[in-house]
Amino acid sequence: MRRSKKERQQMLVETIRENPFITDEELADKFTVSVQTIRLDRLELSIPELRERIKSVAENHLSDEIKALPIDEIIGEIIDIELDQSAISIFDVKHEHVFKRNGIARGHHLFAQANSLAVAVINDELALTAKASIHFTRQVKEHERIVAKAKVIDGGISGRTLVEVNSFVGHELVFKGQFEMYRSNFDEKDV
Repeated sequence: MRRSKKERQQMLVETIRENPFITDEELADKFTVSVQTIRLDRLELSIPELRERIKSVAENHLSDEIKALPIDEIIGEIIDIELDQSAISIFDVKHEHVFKRNGIARGHHLFAQANSLAVAVINDELALTAKASIHFTRQVKEHERIVAKAKVIDGGISGRTLVEVNSFVGHELVFKGQFEMYRSNFDEKDV
């Protein structure tokens, strides 16, 4: 059954309110219309594109929570965080992030996303990477979206916190790392 434009736009507003991270492509599939129709609907309704919605959600909800570095210094867009527990960020690989000759993302961008997420998840004013063990499991290409998931797995032997970060394109693991993080609020009585 084909919906009227008004009906579709009302449902579009509700869908984006429930999930601000839904893409135009996913919306087009959901409403059985073209991506261009979704973009025109968003324009008429003054709904920003996905990147702006993510940035807005991050700035509004996360900037007060993240202590170790300013939100604008994080590589990628943090979409969820529970300090000293877990965090998720996304990074869209663009032309400026890849080698010109083959379109493969430069590794330091994947590392930077994972490392800044490991710093951000630490509930401390000062968190620094003391040591990292990383592994790239597959090449990442231009236009792919990397979802990095950080998990605190050890809370502080000798003033260090171990954070594991796994990065995915779709469901495929592309990067994994363990980051030993120094934190300033370590109390030696806790050992």
